[in-house]
Amino acid sequence: MKILSIVGARPQFIKLGPLSKVLRKDHNEIIVHTGQHFDKNMSDFFFRDLHIPEPHYNLGIHGNLHGEQTGRMLIAIEQVLLKEKPGLIIVFGDTNTTLAGALAGVKMHIPVVHVEAGLRSFNRHMPEEINRILTDHASDCLFAPTQTAMGNLKDENLASKAHLTGDIMVDALRDALEVTRNSTALEKFGLKNDDYYLLTLHRPYNVDDPRKLSKILQDLSSLSKPVLFPVHPRTRKIIDNNSINQSTNHSIKLIDPLSYIDIVQLQTNASAIITDSGGIQKEAYILRKPCITLRPETEWIETVKAGWNLLIDPGKEDNIARHIENFKPSGKYESIFGENVSGKMAEIIDTHIRR
Repeated sequence: MKILSIVGARPQFIKLGPLSKVLRKDHNEIIVHTGQHFDKNMSDFFFRDLHIPEPHYNLGIHGNLHGEQTGRMLIAIEQVLLKEKPGLIIVFGDTNTTLAGALAGVKMHIPVVHVEAGLRSFNRHMPEEINRILTDHASDCLFAPTQTAMGNLKDENLASKAHLTGDIMVDALRDALEVTRNSTALEKFGLKNDDYYLLTLHRPYNVDDPRKLSKILQDLSSLSKPVLFPVHPRTRKIIDNNSINQSTNHSIKLIDPLSYIDIVQLQTNASAIITDSGGIQKEAYILRKPCITLRPETEWIETVKAGWNLLIDPGKEDNIARHIENFKPSGKYESIFGENVSGKMAEIIDTHIRR
């Protein structure tokens, strides 16, 4: 069967890696990169590090408002579908790429599989929440990572097309850990095991208001250990355009985005991970690292209930550093995200979809 895998952003490249490797054994996979993340460190290096074949199509679509970007993607993906005529489309996660791929498929009556279905933050101000809800309702087959996600799909009358597969990040991290020995990130940044915090920030809630972003960085600069901050291009632009004063943040080292292998090594060796990323919350849990999430809510509520993820709302909390330094995982570690996930997904595709 010809399968079209549609990706466009860092988390999707990571999820594609292990699934693509399994699918290519029995199927003709065509990879479409919308271009949503176009920076080399946010795109090209991931294909190299994860041993994913170069995309057959790179649509080069990025920037602009959400509606325009999604619309341009929809138009371009439709042209690819007309040319390739795949038997199945796979979309990942919750970006504009995800929604555009699903809409293009269903309008041309091509079955669509949504990987990482059923996640809900219940915050409809987040564009990701709208994308994931619409994609779940449009898709033909839903691969849910957790029982919570399955429950959300049941509540929305989508249980009949939902499958509990586990989370594909389990496989992605397994593969990445095998090659992290090639990373020199610790030496490059002069870091020691368990003696630094790793920080990522990119959500509009945290970075769009320069005053709020500046306050977050000032608060984190009082931590007793250094903070390594690989800066998302969008966040870097806001910092630079607003001349956010870094003189008070001497303990925070701002660096360019890293390859996936480097970021996994830095996660593995960090004292704790501070983030607003849904994917990194999950990676932190799988790697058994304390995670502090700078958001009022999370899609990965299982990690909070397990005692390994602390939610802090930076818009309401003044003493972020104290909470971070006092936080220790309180629950017994359990494998809540499954195993051999890509194999289960491929089996479902062959058993329930390929007819």
